[in-house]
Amino acid sequence: MKFLGAFLIFFIVGFCFLSCTQKQEKEKVIPNQEAVSNSFFVVPKIPNSMELCGETIDLTDIDVRDRLDREILSNAYFHSSTMLYLKRANRFFPEIEKMLKENNIPDDIKYLSVIESGLSHAVSPAGAKGFWQFMPQTAKEYGLNVNDQIDERLQIAKSTMAACKYLQDAKDSLQDWFLAIASYNRGVGGVRSDLKWQESSDYFDSYMNNETGRYIFRLMAIKLIMENPKDYGYDLSKMELYEPYKTKTITVFGGIKDISKWAIEKGVNYKIVKILNPWILNNSLPANKSFDILLPTENMNLKPRRAYN
Repeated sequence: MKFLGAFLIFFIVGFCFLSCTQKQEKEKVIPNQEAVSNSFFVVPKIPNSMELCGETIDLTDIDVRDRLDREILSNAYFHSSTMLYLKRANRFFPEIEKMLKENNIPDDIKYLSVIESGLSHAVSPAGAKGFWQFMPQTAKEYGLNVNDQIDERLQIAKSTMAACKYLQDAKDSLQDWFLAIASYNRGVGGVRSDLKWQESSDYFDSYMNNETGRYIFRLMAIKLIMENPKDYGYDLSKMELYEPYKTKTITVFGGIKDISKWAIEKGVNYKIVKILNPWILNNSLPANKSFDILLPTENMNLKPRRAYN
C-alpha cells in the first residue's frame, strides 16, 4: 500500500509538471504562429469599384462582391501558381501588350492569357493549346497552321494576333467587351442564347454555367492581384522575375531536314530552338513554306553548355 501511495503521488506530480510545461510551450509557440500567419496571409479590402476594359464595374452589389472575393482568395493564396504568373508576366507581357495596342484591343485582355494558360504553352484535356488555348478548328479559322509538323497555337505572336481577331469579332457581334470575354469561354452563340432566354444584355445580370459565370471574375481578380502584388503579400523586389527573351529572327526558305544539325551550325542546339520556338513539333520543317525562327542574340544568356564539333 505504501508503494502504491508513493506511486500515485509521483504520478500526480509528474502529470501536473508535464501539463504546466505543455501550457508554457503553447504560450511560447502560438504568438509566433500568429505572427507568421499575419505576415503571410494578407487580405486587403475589396474596393467599391474597379476599371476593366475601359469600363467601371460597381463592386458594392453583394453577389458581385462575393463572387469576386472567391476568385481573389482562390488565386492570391494559390502561391506557387500566382508567383509563376508574376514571374512570367515580366517576360511575356511586353510583347502581348504591344500587339493588343496595335490591334485596338483593351490592355486588360492580357489577363485573359493568364486565366487561360498561366502564360504557359499549356495543353488542355480537350485539346486546346498555347497561351490563348485555341482548339484546333478555331485556330485554323483564325489563320493559325495546325498540323503534325507545326502548331502555331504555340507561337506567341501569331496566337495573340488570332486572339485579337476573335475578340474583336465577338465584340462587334455582342457589342460589349465583357460579353466578348465571356464568349471566349462559352462561345458567341452560347452567350447570345443565355442573354436571349433571360432577357438580359449584361454579363453581371445574367446567370451562366459555373465556368463562364466565374470567368470574368477570375480575370478581375488576376488584374487586382497582378497590378497590386504587394497588397496580396507578393513583393516583386524580392522575387527573381523572368527576363524577357532577347532574340533575332532567322527566315528559312525551303524547309529544314534536320533541325538539330541546323541548330548546331547556328551556334545553338535543338533544345534552345525548341525553347524559343515551341510551335516546331518535330526535328524537321516542310520545304513548301518559309519559316521565321527565333534564335538568341549574343547578349542573351541562353547558350549551349559546351561547343559542338
